[in-house]
Amino acid sequence: MRIAFLGPPGAGKGTQAKLLASELRVPHLSTGDMLRAAVKERTPLGLQAESTMKAGKLVPDALVLDLLRQRLQQPDAAKGALLDGFPRNVAQAEALTTFLPLDRVIYFEIPVGELLPRLTERRSCPACGTIYNLRSHPPAKAGRCDRDGTELVHRPDDREEAVRTRLEVYNRETAPLLEYFRSKGLLSTVRATGSVEEVQAAVRAALGRRS
Repeated sequence: MRIAFLGPPGAGKGTQAKLLASELRVPHLSTGDMLRAAVKERTPLGLQAESTMKAGKLVPDALVLDLLRQRLQQPDAAKGALLDGFPRNVAQAEALTTFLPLDRVIYFEIPVGELLPRLTERRSCPACGTIYNLRSHPPAKAGRCDRDGTELVHRPDDREEAVRTRLEVYNRETAPLLEYFRSKGLLSTVRATGSVEEVQAAVRAALGRRS
């Protein structure tokens, strides 16, 4: 099954994508995570993307598409994939159809007023990828991951200035995707303001899956 999760930064797409990907036994592909890994590993693509990401802007389509196309060639993606936050604009969506036509697109709807604190108070573990929020989901020990004790980091793109830029970019370039996928009969909308379990139930319902 080939599914894409869309929604603004901080809507909870990553959490839900991990849950559903595990259930469907397909890879959870976050282009953001893939790009950050490329930056960390200092790959040629990562070096090209680094300065753009730190400013909260979108990485050029060609780089992201090349990264994704290579990843989808791996054996674990033979039965499909769950894309987290991709495509981000209509041009990417059209390019994606050439190598991964989607079965369903889920849009995570959330008021803008809830997004800024979700993102600016977010901390992540660079070792295992676990995400915390200092207000709603803090680590048991301040500044340390509950799973492996690694020091948590405040990603540059989660700082307030970058977050505001990310939301502006999202509204300008990503929001038009909703009409694009709606016109193709692929779009379902779920409210992302409830608990993890409530949102998970809404996602399953949108896909026609029973709890």
